[in-house]
Amino acid sequence: MLSEPTTQDLAQRRYREELAAGWGIAAGARILEVACGQGDMTAVLAQVVGATGHVTGVDIASPEYGAPLTLGEATALLQAGPLGERLTFRFQTDLLDDSVTFPDDAFDAVVLAHGAWYFANLGQLRAMLQRMRQWAPRLHFAEWDLEPQAFAQTPHLVAVLLQGLIEGYHPDSTANVRTPFSRQQLSTLLAETGWEVMHEFRADTSALHDGAWEVDLALLDALPTIADLPAPANVRDQLRSQGDLLQALARLTEISTLPSYALTARRMP
Repeated sequence: MLSEPTTQDLAQRRYREELAAGWGIAAGARILEVACGQGDMTAVLAQVVGATGHVTGVDIASPEYGAPLTLGEATALLQAGPLGERLTFRFQTDLLDDSVTFPDDAFDAVVLAHGAWYFANLGQLRAMLQRMRQWAPRLHFAEWDLEPQAFAQTPHLVAVLLQGLIEGYHPDSTANVRTPFSRQQLSTLLAETGWEVMHEFRADTSALHDGAWEVDLALLDALPTIADLPAPANVRDQLRSQGDLLQALARLTEISTLPSYALTARRMP
């Protein structure tokens, strides 16, 4: 028997519904979602596209990855529910592998929502943006903004920057944050890969707990690995100092989630 959704579950769903509304996704659309994870965004997209649409969620991770439900368990529940016929999931699928592809214009749009920081580096993200052009004429994108709008968002900022620096020394990392890039860097990548931004907007993150989660991940998972990093001693010392700063910030203030930004871009000729 499924448990009742928590307040945070409902907040996450409302946030994703706001993203989908801002993107203007139409009923009947065929959507490819990159880095779908446990399917939180996928479920909202399936609701929006309706019975005549379809959403294909792809993730490089194993279906055994994740907690408290694994990716496989979470998405199996979705497929067993009323939206199941509108959903396809493919895990352990590397879309940068040339052997993995879709027909040209197989989809009306590609969605990449809060999965772009998972890439190991900006070169991988650039390659992904380039490949997406084959599969759809539209890109719907959302990510955290590195520019906090309130002091309470600062711990989230320090946590993601710290994780990005640490995970840069872990070539096989599966961490949530590996390459926390700025809006300006994304704008440059979109232009370089042939995408033109048509519409930008903000979605409300004030009810989300992602900032606190990322602070915990940085303090409990990332920081303990510093001693074994293949990095110069002075770099490890600086990372420890940033960890001390993060702990101090977390004690000083209630942690809020960073703002996010979202956009729709079209494929240029």
